[in-house]
Amino acid sequence: MPQDSLSVVQDVYSAFGRGDIPALLAALTPDVHWELVGRAGEYPTFGVRSGPEGVVGFFTALAEVEDISEFVPERLHAAGDTICVEGRVALTLKNNGRRLAYDWLHVFNVRDGKVASFREFYDTAAVVEAYRGRRA
Repeated sequence: MPQDSLSVVQDVYSAFGRGDIPALLAALTPDVHWELVGRAGEYPTFGVRSGPEGVVGFFTALAEVEDISEFVPERLHAAGDTICVEGRVALTLKNNGRRLAYDWLHVFNVRDGKVASFREFYDTAAVVEAYRGRRA
């Protein structure tokens, strides 16, 4: 019997929190749609990726550009197979040492006990501006 959608998403965050990307990938459908809303090319993690291999590309880019010091999913809202999560992050950009802290929103869609899609929203303009800035 598949897990309920809220538990699936909570398990994804737990896996990310312990740095267990293989466990996170195991929670995805083979055709997962993974998107950081923002203009592709303006920041290494922005854009749409498909399938677990695309998600690996996302996490590779994330590790190359960000040193995350705080990542907190604060409120989870379930509406059937759609889970919306409000949270916050604090990080340092590796290319220039700039520090950022901002709120985010994640939207997951779960199908048959696995994540079928993920979309992340935040102030992408602020991130691009910091990324393009000189060293802190």
